[in-house]
Amino acid sequence: MQDQEKMQEQTEQTATTGQTAQAEQTAKAQEAAATETAAQPEKTGQGQAEPGPQAAADKAAQPSLDEKLAATEARLAELQDAFLRAKADTENIRRRAQEDVAKAHKFAIESFAEALVPVKDSLEMALKLDTPSVESLKEGVEMTLKQLNSAFERNRLVEINPQPGDKLDPMKHQAISMVPAEQDANTIVTVLQKGYTIADRLLRPALVTVAQ
Repeated sequence: MQDQEKMQEQTEQTATTGQTAQAEQTAKAQEAAATETAAQPEKTGQGQAEPGPQAAADKAAQPSLDEKLAATEARLAELQDAFLRAKADTENIRRRAQEDVAKAHKFAIESFAEALVPVKDSLEMALKLDTPSVESLKEGVEMTLKQLNSAFERNRLVEINPQPGDKLDPMKHQAISMVPAEQDANTIVTVLQKGYTIADRLLRPALVTVAQ
């Protein structure tokens, strides 16, 4: 009987100890949960912290959308003004160039005409002589020819006068006929009429005969 009472007491002690341990574990779990819940608002507050003074200053320094639009419009106005100025300058240059070309066409022979006036004067003076001698006529013609050659040189008018035996040049010579001659074929025999170039451009080819 006593043994049964002792076993019952041990059983009650064991149950009481288990309940105590379970209660302590439950209390610890509740305390840990409360600690974690209290820490979460603090972390959340740290993640959503407001920007500091430097960040606010940087944001204020950045131009707004209106400022960017105004700057773009000002730049566009500058480019448009520069374009209009360049267009006006181009038109002025083109107009001046057209005027220069028109003047060049109008007065292209002015220099040549000025050089020919003395030739005309010499011819008129020769015709005023009542009884010119052959020698005086020859002298007058030679003087007039000299003036004419000077006018040609001043205006880059150069004669083409090939010599017998020269090779025929189709760019400067025009063969009228082919004649028998004791020289190489396609070489010039005689010059029937001189040719001329003006400013390195063919004005008239020389008329020649060539060897067969």
